[in-house]
Amino acid sequence: MSDRSDRAVQAFSGGLNCAQAVATAFAGDYGMDEAVVRKFACGFGGGLSHTGRTCGAVSGAVLVLGLALGTAVPGDREGKERCYALVREFLRRFGDRHGSVDCTALVGYDLSDPRGLEAARKAGVFSTRCTLYVRDAVEILEDILKDS
Repeated sequence: MSDRSDRAVQAFSGGLNCAQAVATAFAGDYGMDEAVVRKFACGFGGGLSHTGRTCGAVSGAVLVLGLALGTAVPGDREGKERCYALVREFLRRFGDRHGSVDCTALVGYDLSDPRGLEAARKAGVFSTRCTLYVRDAVEILEDILKDS
């Protein structure tokens, strides 16, 4: 594990959601206040607010890719496409490693159903599976950022 992935896992274990943990691990690299990044990432945890959609660790990584390599210039199609290509690369790598980028498939529970969410909590999937997803999202993201 890298130092950054260790910090992300500790942040996740300490109460941040998966998206917050991944995004916050990179905040300082881009001059961003960690509290602001945590607020931006808050709704992405649990597969988009416990809807079971895109994994929050994946969403946090996408936020970082936009921050690191996205464009703020209206009409900058080339800059936008470059960022999109790197997001697709991240999705491919994460999906290849884990078989999906969707929360429900990754955790094995439907978090949009209160009974499914409670069962996932009782089974400990957030501390077992999700910790792995946070770590891997950070490490894949580090590789992509290093190469771009």
